[in-house]
Amino acid sequence: MKYLLFCIFTLFAVKGYAQKKVTPAQIKEFDKYVEMVRKEWEVPGLSITVVKDNKVIFKKGYGVRELGKPELVDSQTLFACASTTKAMTVALMGMLVDEGKINWDDPATKYLPELQMYDPYVTRALTVRDLLTHNTGLPGTDFFTGAMNIPVNEMFKRMALVKPVYPLRGGFEYQNIMYSAAGRIIERLTGKLWSEVMQERIFDRLGMTQTAPKRKFIKTDNVTKPHFKINDTIQVIEYGADSEIGSAGAVWSSADDMSKWIICMLDSSKFAGGRLLKPETWSEIFKPQAFFPEDEYPTMRLIKPNWRTYGLGWYQHDYKGKKINFHTGSLAGLTAITAQLPDEKLAVYIFGNYDHAEVRHVLMYKTLDWFALGETRDWNAEFKTLYTDLAEKRKKGIIDFEAKRVAKTSPSLPLDQYIGKYTSQLYGQAEVTVVGNKLMFNVNDVLKATLAHFHYDTFYGPNQKSWYGNATASFALNSRGKADVLVFDGMEFKKSEK
Repeated sequence: MKYLLFCIFTLFAVKGYAQKKVTPAQIKEFDKYVEMVRKEWEVPGLSITVVKDNKVIFKKGYGVRELGKPELVDSQTLFACASTTKAMTVALMGMLVDEGKINWDDPATKYLPELQMYDPYVTRALTVRDLLTHNTGLPGTDFFTGAMNIPVNEMFKRMALVKPVYPLRGGFEYQNIMYSAAGRIIERLTGKLWSEVMQERIFDRLGMTQTAPKRKFIKTDNVTKPHFKINDTIQVIEYGADSEIGSAGAVWSSADDMSKWIICMLDSSKFAGGRLLKPETWSEIFKPQAFFPEDEYPTMRLIKPNWRTYGLGWYQHDYKGKKINFHTGSLAGLTAITAQLPDEKLAVYIFGNYDHAEVRHVLMYKTLDWFALGETRDWNAEFKTLYTDLAEKRKKGIIDFEAKRVAKTSPSLPLDQYIGKYTSQLYGQAEVTVVGNKLMFNVNDVLKATLAHFHYDTFYGPNQKSWYGNATASFALNSRGKADVLVFDGMEFKKSEK
């Protein structure tokens, strides 16, 4: 009987699961798997690092930095951390909590009086903690960075025009601007730019010599380019502008450097020179603070966790009886994901250079299974089916929308009578001009789209800055039969009087 149990355990260990020591064979098989799924998901380049028991057990780059060019991705290639930056901003805030300069439950306006909410009560009640937990009651406001180019303080003022979609602390809606507010508070308490504080207090102390708090601070040519599928072809696209809301997602780093960060955060913020945070502050960061809904991540449909929470800068859920802390990051053409399995002292970080390359989820769960939990589930097949179905539904949604077009209609007015400037206190300015038999829309000199007539007073067509490639613009006429209101992709503008 003892011999039988020994054989079973040995076979289990050779397969590469649930043993303490990671074997060369296990690493080799995992390496082959990463490259296989990268190619299957058509990701031009990615890098990955895995740490266990405070050591790097796997680290490698795959593919190319830019399609059509020979330079390969390696473990020093820089990618966008995007929203995984949020955990770093939280760590900076935690340091200030440790120094007694701020408390998590202080009113946010104590430090940032220009941050105003639609409801005066919420303005007064909003805390520093609320800024970091996505449950302020506000809808997403990424139009501030995606459709306009304004200073962050102007964004804070305009938040008073954004109507809430649920009560304060009564729901969950991802909110980048609130993390920008946290970054501005850090600046006021330290007297330095957020980027400077990040560099000095995290990157320099952890020896993250390749990491930059913003793309403009990068000092190497070993940098990836973003990629996007346009007309069914994966193409290189231009970088987005360095965001005004950097503390929500501006950091660039490499697999080498992120190894140091994830080891530190997995080991209660310890590093060779001491620790970044007091133990109680580190623990507070990973305590559940809010619930997030299943539809926040399509992957939850397959994981089916018993609970889903958000800490301070970290999503959380249970998996095989264990707690996972994780976060994704997405910018146009670039992706990131990181996860911790604290009970097993295991963590992973994955970069990609193809827009919403969801192979990141495959590799995240495969890593947890392969190096700790022993699950043999085929995540690649399941996630491929999931995201293929979602893509088909998006296409069907477009087809259904286009199928609802009422044929043989005409605009209510000659095209030149839609020309003019349309303004909004919240969304800025949209200018409409005529190009041939189409209307050209210029929103804040950031979004530009030339759209053909669709039906009635609606115009529709391609817009490469839209996540899914199309834009819709509709006009409403006033009682005098004049074009009065423009709604461009959900943003409402009123025509300026001459």
